[in-house]
Amino acid sequence: MKITYFAKTRELMGRDSDSIDFPTDIHTIDDVIEYLSAKGAPYDVAFEERNSLRFALDNELAQNDASINNISELAIFPPVTGG
Repeated sequence: MKITYFAKTRELMGRDSDSIDFPTDIHTIDDVIEYLSAKGAPYDVAFEERNSLRFALDNELAQNDASINNISELAIFPPVTGG
C-alpha cells in the first residue's frame, strides 16, 4: 500500500510517501498507525498526536476505523487551518 504524507506529517517523516506491505492482521487505519508507530522514529514522532490526524483512502476522506482492504493509497495529513 502506498502511504502519502502531507504538510507537517511529511516534514516529520522527511519524505513524501512510503510503500509498505502490511501483515494480514492489519485491517483498519488505526491498525496501520499503531503498527507504524511501533517501528519507532520517525513514525512514532509523526503520529504522536494521532487524534488530530486526518485520513483519506483512495482519495476519499475516511475515519480512523475504516477498513484498508482493497485500498491502494492511504493519505495522512494534519487538520487544515486557515482564515
